[in-house]
Amino acid sequence: MKNVEIRLFAAALCAGAVAAAAAASSAQAGMGLDANVAGVGAIAPTKVLVLGSEHRANAEQYAVRNKLDLSTLKRVHAASGLVTCGRAHGAGQLTVANDVITTAAHVFLDERGAHRSRACHFVTDVEGKKRRIPIDMSTIVAGAAKPYSAKAVNDWAVARLAQPLEDVSPYDLAEQVGVDQPVEFVSRGHSDWRNAETMSFEACRLRAQTNQAKGGTREFAFDCGTGDGASGGAVLAGEQRLRLGAILVGWRSSDPARVAPYSQDNYNFVVSIEGPFREAVLAAARRDTGTATAQSQPAEKTSEAEGARRSAGRD
Repeated sequence: MKNVEIRLFAAALCAGAVAAAAAASSAQAGMGLDANVAGVGAIAPTKVLVLGSEHRANAEQYAVRNKLDLSTLKRVHAASGLVTCGRAHGAGQLTVANDVITTAAHVFLDERGAHRSRACHFVTDVEGKKRRIPIDMSTIVAGAAKPYSAKAVNDWAVARLAQPLEDVSPYDLAEQVGVDQPVEFVSRGHSDWRNAETMSFEACRLRAQTNQAKGGTREFAFDCGTGDGASGGAVLAGEQRLRLGAILVGWRSSDPARVAPYSQDNYNFVVSIEGPFREAVLAAARRDTGTATAQSQPAEKTSEAEGARRSAGRD
């Protein structure tokens, strides 16, 4: 939410401006890596900046930087859009089917577990024309019914649109993601960067596995820059063809008010599309019936000690 930070017990949308009180809380919580999770280890600082990084590029800049055709780049990533719920927004993308979207659960649900709005929409750009499609609220399936009270690894959601975007190709799912894997973060919604509807592109990599839900999703620290309002954005992997492997959920920082290098106490993190999350995507694409906003599996409760922050952007 633009210039608004919500203190929470689990993951937060990567933020722009943050109050000093929240910074103190984050510093007390720290990172808290689970040494029993495969792939977790000491994370050496790099020159990559997060929470305000200058490495994000718009479509025109990214096309020039990587010698890509601009029109093709925009067409391929028209699947990435905004999820707007009243005054709040996050990022989301068409996934597997052109009427199925993936995003973070906290984009739909507030700290009480209530819908942020009675009506939400998916907004994207197709050949320069804005498209705004209603989301069928009865089809929302979330990894946690109260995402702010659950561990961040459960903060995911799947929903269907009221009608398909026939002229937009959805992202396919990646087979797997893992530590040290190169990824591209493609998202709208960054409230701290240009304007929320501008799509940003950045190449980086997954740096460490920081958590794992029983039977499914994994959480990874990564070194792409993000902004408040971009929760739910696409983390894409693949050499020949980019596929959706994870979504952005939040950030952890010992001093979120200061732009600093990526390190074990200053990083953004994503949640992989595996286990129940993947099953929910495939079920929605098959148009299985009986879905509703609900906790897909018993979610592990979290505490403030987890030190993660997540929020939705405000228009």
